[in-house]
Amino acid sequence: MIDTHILSLSLALFFLTLLLTFFSLSETGILSINRYRLKHLAKTSKSAQRVQRLLERPDRLLGVILLGNTFVTITASSIATLLGVELIGERWGVIIADILITIVLLIFAEVFPKTLAALYPEKVAFPTSYILQYILKLLYPLVWITNTASNGLLKLCGISLSQIDSQGITHEELRTVVHETTGRIPSKHRKMLLSILDLEKVTVDDIMVPRHDVVGLDLDNDWDAILGHLTHTQHTFLPVYKQDLNNIKGVIHAKKVLHLMAREEFNEENLMESLDEAFFVPQGTPLTKQMINFQRNKQRFAMVVDEYGDIIGLITLEDILEEIVGDFTTDMATAFTSILEQEDGSYLVEGSTTIREFNRHGAWKLPTSGPKTINGLVIEQLQEIPEVGTCCLIGGNIPIEVVQVQDNRIKALKIFPPIENRKGHEDNDLI
Repeated sequence: MIDTHILSLSLALFFLTLLLTFFSLSETGILSINRYRLKHLAKTSKSAQRVQRLLERPDRLLGVILLGNTFVTITASSIATLLGVELIGERWGVIIADILITIVLLIFAEVFPKTLAALYPEKVAFPTSYILQYILKLLYPLVWITNTASNGLLKLCGISLSQIDSQGITHEELRTVVHETTGRIPSKHRKMLLSILDLEKVTVDDIMVPRHDVVGLDLDNDWDAILGHLTHTQHTFLPVYKQDLNNIKGVIHAKKVLHLMAREEFNEENLMESLDEAFFVPQGTPLTKQMINFQRNKQRFAMVVDEYGDIIGLITLEDILEEIVGDFTTDMATAFTSILEQEDGSYLVEGSTTIREFNRHGAWKLPTSGPKTINGLVIEQLQEIPEVGTCCLIGGNIPIEVVQVQDNRIKALKIFPPIENRKGHEDNDLI
């Protein structure tokens, strides 16, 4: 027959093990919960609100958990020692009892519950917080004494709880969060979110239409040429200038021209009266700021100027939106004739194509830390205006061949797949 004293000690040890398991579950579950998801759940869930209240004072939360942990561990070790002495004897009982209680508590009261709580923090934190709030009220005097001593030590180290505010998520942390939402947020939406986060790193110089590619109306041309240009243009806005783009007179909206043409009232005088004032922005302006500029000034079209006031390109609101949502057209073949994929996997590209544009549509990425256009990238690499047929390596592994040069500018290039990704070619066949 089992001795009543041994049975009571065994039951007490079992109960203490369960209690220690509870504290381990509570600690890991509550501290592992996602704070941002918790804020969202707290709008509708009382359990989430309860956990949020406990986390508002982490010193009290840890105080009650560690106080309970310490008390239970010491008591369980003492009872295990008594059981060892009763069952085995004083000589070996203490040693065997210490070994066994260490293994039992480590597995069943530490590793197992904490692993479970780390895997399912919400399912563990919500129910355990209900019991924990009452234990906190019960043991509050002891918790207060413990926290007072602990906070005093923190002050000696120059740390005050009043200085510890909940830290907001940083820009890079938010990027990581968005990256990790694979499967939860559609791929297109995730790319849009990442593009928005990247707008601060992108300036108007990166996506503007370079000056030599700007399509506009030169008032020095004859009237028939101006009419033909307006009739066949595919652009909504056109800068109007006299002889030189720096001598800009204004910007014409295609819609106004159509209305005048429909009433057969379109002439040079009406054209000048229909011009809107040109809107200028300095180079280097971040896209986030430029969007605000467009919104504040009710504009959709701007000329980009350098430090001397000379026009170096133009940018539209649509260009910025395309950086976020991608291209508005569904016909990629007609929309981006400046980037043509070849049968061998290479790309035939216009020299004025921006690197960001190529990176959006190409199968691999070119470096964006230097020049803005592919023409500038190759010239920077070669340190001279190349001849047709010249080849170079960009980024150490992307071969580029110059196909056409005109007016000291590279008009067309052929960009080959990165060397390590190419099959059936020698590493030096284009170098």
